[in-house]
Amino acid sequence: MASTLPPAESGGAPPDSATPAFSPLYQQIKGLILQSLEAGEWKPGEAIPSEMDLAARFRVSQGTVRKAIDELAAGNLLVRRQGKGTFVNTHAEQQAQYRFLKLMPDSGDRASEGPSERTILECRRVRATAELAKPLALRSGDALVQVRRVLSFGGVPTILEDLWLPGGAFKGLTAEQMSQYRGATYAMFEVSFGVRMLRAEEKIRAIAADAQQAQLLALAPGAPLLSVERVAYTYNDVPMELRRGLYRTDTHHYRNDLS
Repeated sequence: MASTLPPAESGGAPPDSATPAFSPLYQQIKGLILQSLEAGEWKPGEAIPSEMDLAARFRVSQGTVRKAIDELAAGNLLVRRQGKGTFVNTHAEQQAQYRFLKLMPDSGDRASEGPSERTILECRRVRATAELAKPLALRSGDALVQVRRVLSFGGVPTILEDLWLPGGAFKGLTAEQMSQYRGATYAMFEVSFGVRMLRAEEKIRAIAADAQQAQLLALAPGAPLLSVERVAYTYNDVPMELRRGLYRTDTHHYRNDLS
């Protein structure tokens, strides 16, 4: 359980040395809530205590708690539900299933495609090369789980993906498990391995399909593909997945909302 803060709002002693003295109080509360989330005190999809209860727990005002929760909600870690409370965000939520997938059908209607169909081509344990170890903050030779799969939409193979996951965190992951899970892959990571993907960084470039890629995506060799390399992070910005995807762009486009 997260520790409580001293009554800083009423002139009490400052927080312990782990929290910088200059940090605004709501940021300190945000940090304590994050500690509880990381420790698994509240699971994905579960409600967190009310603002009143958290204010009593941390001995601060509800306004301070509210500001901390606002920031966590803006960062997609929590989600507010009118009249129900605040919940730990999860990739199992319908609106969150495609949060990191920016490939859209040209029709603009993703629902018309239905859920993706996954074909797992391989799932095996490998040793990290220097190239793979660096983005995952691992050492060369560390254990990885490598997954290769094809995602199809409306029966059309659309994405060819290679995933590399830290072997320790994903020990026991199998091709059968990935094939049979009906929800989002990141939701399965939450449920089965306790790993929450909170944010991701992507690099995008255009390439031409080689013979093998073209065969797996039912394209002609040399067809244009969008190459998307993603590193996904969990709490404390720890990288937990390297993903390289090749996207068909003859019927789809990459869409990102900027603000």
